[in-house]
Amino acid sequence: MSTAPEYIRTPTGYLMVLRQGADVFARLEQLAIAEAIPSASFTGLGFAHATFGFWDAAKKVFEPQTFRDVELGSLVGSLAWKEGRPSVHAHGVAAGRDFRAYGGHLLGLEVGTGSLEITLLLHDKRLERAIDECIGANVLGL
Repeated sequence: MSTAPEYIRTPTGYLMVLRQGADVFARLEQLAIAEAIPSASFTGLGFAHATFGFWDAAKKVFEPQTFRDVELGSLVGSLAWKEGRPSVHAHGVAAGRDFRAYGGHLLGLEVGTGSLEITLLLHDKRLERAIDECIGANVLGL
């Protein structure tokens, strides 16, 4: 097992490289706590097992679907805080061996065979999420 660091500091934030089996959201949350990140935007790509959720506005819940062994061609999101804990909001597009792409809101993301790279761009203001009562979902406050 490699003892290489999972992330390094860059002039604008951090570069994170996660290996097979890593829970991407948990690692982002750990980074936010360890480095006292006020908020950030991030992008990424790599190999994954991705659980997407389609928002059912009437029921105010996500309808989940998991895709295993996909290549994540695009990962975008934000890192903020909610009730004293890091809060990750991510969307992505992933494709399987058949080159069919799936995308949308990510509920969960685990690194698949290989690695997953994430670049975080830091913001200097601490941003918070809160439930918007009108839609019943978390919304980023400025």
